[in-house]
Amino acid sequence: MSFASSTPPWDVHRLPRAEGRVFLVTGGNAGIGYFIVEQLSASGATVVLGSRDPVRAEAAVASIRLRVPGAQVHAIRLDIAELSSLGAAVESLEADRLDAVIHNAGVALDTPPRRETGDGHELMFGTNHLGHFALTSRLMPLLAAASAARIVTVGSFAAKSERLDLDDLQSRREYQPKRTYGRSKLAQMHFGLELDRRLRALGSSVESVVVHPGGALDALTPSRPPVHVRTVGARLRAAPAALLVQGKHAGAWPAVRAVLDPAVRGGQLWGPRLFSLRGAPRQQALWTHLTDTAVAARLWDVSCDLTGVDPEATPG
Repeated sequence: MSFASSTPPWDVHRLPRAEGRVFLVTGGNAGIGYFIVEQLSASGATVVLGSRDPVRAEAAVASIRLRVPGAQVHAIRLDIAELSSLGAAVESLEADRLDAVIHNAGVALDTPPRRETGDGHELMFGTNHLGHFALTSRLMPLLAAASAARIVTVGSFAAKSERLDLDDLQSRREYQPKRTYGRSKLAQMHFGLELDRRLRALGSSVESVVVHPGGALDALTPSRPPVHVRTVGARLRAAPAALLVQGKHAGAWPAVRAVLDPAVRGGQLWGPRLFSLRGAPRQQALWTHLTDTAVAARLWDVSCDLTGVDPEATPG
């Protein structure tokens, strides 16, 4: 199914201007998050970089200011895995409105053992999904204060082959790191779509969009010292992979488009054009399992119980 004719031409290198707008990017100090912040800063918007590491955050801010003259970017301490800290983090924004939040922060573990957040949740599920679920509830009044705010959830292509086990969301019975990661990102994507359905039912002006970066490798990512340094050797070794995947600067493109393109609508999925792995961002058909609203509704209820908040119940 093609959506090529449903959206206007889009140039990732010539973004529309966004002066006067305020965006928050979680996990913006490294990887795809860094490039989301850098690219949005080039639009003239005020961009808040959320990070749990103040030193790395300030290094990222300095790098962006060097590359984007006049960039309106600053950092706040934001630890998505620490649910009790989210209220203070939102207060530190010192903003009367928020035009978009990009839920990008995440944890990916490759090997056992299973780890937990301070709240006792499996680390990847607790950070990638539950943290953003709870943060959304805290941010909803600021998002509602904007004229047409967007919540952009950065999922993963790894979620396409996974299915949620609603009876073992925290991988207590069976822990396989890569599977748990894929399911945590799938939970995020289900949340982003269910959130938009609920916002539409409430008549809210806030929209929720889901994106994924496709295949994004460090070795294909341009250097941004000291945030990221790519060696010549790494670039040469990764050159064959560039036929199928791309760097993290390009992995940022779907999220940036979801924030800035007025043609993007809530409830949509955006990702890379070529095989969903590389290329310019475009709208994609929802994966079949993402259309299961019963699963999404059950996940929502469990998430409310685990976090003690309900984004739907917060004015928005």
